[in-house]
Amino acid sequence: MKYSYLLIASLVLNSIAFGQADEKSRAMNKPIPPFRIAGNLYYVGANEISSFLITTPKGHILLDGGFVKTAPQIERNIAQLGFKIEEVKILLNSHAHLDHAGGLAELKKKSGAKLIASSGDAEPLRRGGRNDFRFGDTLIFPPVEVDQIIADGESVRLGDQIMTAHLTPGHTRGNTTWTTKISDNGKTYDVVFAGSPTALDYQLVGKESYPGITADFEKTFSVLKKLPCDIFLSDHGTFYWFLEKREKLLRGENPNPFIDPDGYRRFINHFEKEFHDKLDAQRRAAALSTRAPE
Repeated sequence: MKYSYLLIASLVLNSIAFGQADEKSRAMNKPIPPFRIAGNLYYVGANEISSFLITTPKGHILLDGGFVKTAPQIERNIAQLGFKIEEVKILLNSHAHLDHAGGLAELKKKSGAKLIASSGDAEPLRRGGRNDFRFGDTLIFPPVEVDQIIADGESVRLGDQIMTAHLTPGHTRGNTTWTTKISDNGKTYDVVFAGSPTALDYQLVGKESYPGITADFEKTFSVLKKLPCDIFLSDHGTFYWFLEKREKLLRGENPNPFIDPDGYRRFINHFEKEFHDKLDAQRRAAALSTRAPE
C-alpha cells in the first residue's frame, strides 16, 4: 500500500491542515477514471479522497464532495459513467472537514440535490468549517445549507435503495458512518462507508478538544464493531487499500477485492489501538504534571 498505517494520521492531519496548498494534499486529489465497485455502486472520487455514487431508477445518491477542487472531477466522473449530475437527488457527507465537504456546495448547486447530514455536523457545514473545535477558522470551505437532519440509526430511501446513518463521533462531532446493501451477480452484500475514526492530535484528557470527545471515540469503535460488513469503504482511500483493490478489480480478479470483511476488522483494530495509545500517553503525561515534587 502507498502509505503505511503508521503514517495515516499525520497524512490526514496534513491534508486537513493545509487544504490543497501543500504538495502532499494535492497528491491526494489526483484524478482517476471512475469505475463500478459492485452492482449499482460506483467510485467517482480522486485517488485518495473518496466519493461514491449509488444509482437508482429514481435518481442517484452521492456520498462526499471532496475538496473544492474535487467537485469538478466528481461531476466529470459521473458524466463519464453515463449519468448526469442533475440526476443526483441526495447528497450525503461523512464529516464536515474541507477534504470531504469542500465540494458539496458546488455539487448541490449543479445537481439541485437535497443535502442530508447529522445534527453534529450540520452547523459546521452551514458555517463552511468556521469555528471548528480544533482548527478554528483556518480550514474553511464554501458554506452549504443542510436540508434535512438525520439521527443515529435513521435511514434515507431513494427508490429501493436505503442508506442508514450510524453516528461515529470524535473525528468531528457529527462524523457519520453510512451503511447500505448492494446486489451484484445474484448476491446481496452489506456495505460500510466507515467515517474516519482518527483522533489526529486531539486532546483526550483534562480539557478535551470538545467536552465528551473521549467518550465519543469509545462509542464509535463500539458501533463500528457491531456493523455487518462485506464491502468495506471509507472516506480516505488509504484506510481501505483503495488503489491496490482498484488495480485488482480492473485486472478482473475474483472474488471482488472490495469484498473485505477481514480488512474492515483490521481497520477498526488499528485505529482503536491508536486511539487508546494516545489516550494512555496523555493520561501518563497528565499524571506526571500533577505529581508532587519529591
